[in-house]
Amino acid sequence: MALRLHSDPVELAQALIDVPSESGQEAVLADAVEAALREQTTGFEVVRRGNCVLARTNAGRARRVLLAGHLDTVPAAGNLPARRFVDPEHGPSLAGLGSVDMKSGCAVFLHLAATVSDLGPDLTLIFYDNEEVASDLNGLGHLARDVPDWLEADVAILGEPTAGLIEAGCQGTLRARLTTSGRRAHSARSWLGDDAIHRLSPILAVLSEHRAREVDIDGCRYREGLSATRIGGGVAGNVIPDEAWVEVNFRFAPDRGADEAVAYVRGLFEHLPQTRFEVVDSAPGALPGLAQPAAAELVAAASGKFRAKYGWTDVSRFAALGIPAVNFGPGDPNLAHTREEWAPESQIREVADVLARYLAAPAL
Repeated sequence: MALRLHSDPVELAQALIDVPSESGQEAVLADAVEAALREQTTGFEVVRRGNCVLARTNAGRARRVLLAGHLDTVPAAGNLPARRFVDPEHGPSLAGLGSVDMKSGCAVFLHLAATVSDLGPDLTLIFYDNEEVASDLNGLGHLARDVPDWLEADVAILGEPTAGLIEAGCQGTLRARLTTSGRRAHSARSWLGDDAIHRLSPILAVLSEHRAREVDIDGCRYREGLSATRIGGGVAGNVIPDEAWVEVNFRFAPDRGADEAVAYVRGLFEHLPQTRFEVVDSAPGALPGLAQPAAAELVAAASGKFRAKYGWTDVSRFAALGIPAVNFGPGDPNLAHTREEWAPESQIREVADVLARYLAAPAL
């Protein structure tokens, strides 16, 4: 199918939604995006790597802005094709799989590539695959490893849904398992055993008494959280168990590194006897970097509206490269991955207008 990049961004978003592209099945949509960029934009170098489509200008301007969006969606849930309707509060709206996460954001980026005729910065566009599945499949991660020069920029903007507000940086995440050991015995002679489940009690007490740290970075307030998310143990109804475990999740502010987060959580429990601590997985956060000139100009273009990003996104990959990155796109993130995905049409156009002003060359 042919995508019309000069059309209204809402109509373009609708066209993107109507091309199914569940994770691992992005080829047809990637073909359409590649063809449209080659045929309907000027001054862009366009490259295809697998099901990732990359485009950039190379005019030697003083700074470079990178716009990145993933082409894939979660599996369909009876929410295709796209439909337009009128919401009582928000007015004309667009519903359908990916209308929030994140084909509306991709539509805005494609529209800008074709319609902003006098760019202030050089511009890089990255449309990638497999964001909604295991991180080792993530197309942006593969690009960072294989063609890192394509990720170089003064600021990166991911089109993740933020309801039209700038969400800066992201939290880091750590999952750890705490395993207690005891001694098995028959439950009729419980005094001969050492119940490992009972030894979970002080772990849960530490979690219950933990007070979340709040930290302000570049005017964004991040609130950490430490929570038990899974628990297990037991052998049989008549056996005192010799092992039990609880899994904890630590969402940490981006001023902590992943190693620092591990050390912090380990230190909370190291005084407990017969307790083993092991890291299940971790990913660093991303500093907002709003003090950087290119990011500060984006905040100004958005009328100063920004907030901290709770949760982890691909902005972390840019932070690891020292590039300030933000999430900015249409759609309520609470509706992502639901059957009821929808975004106000006004929000899609507003995000496009903000970015158009930001990317336009200043008037002389």
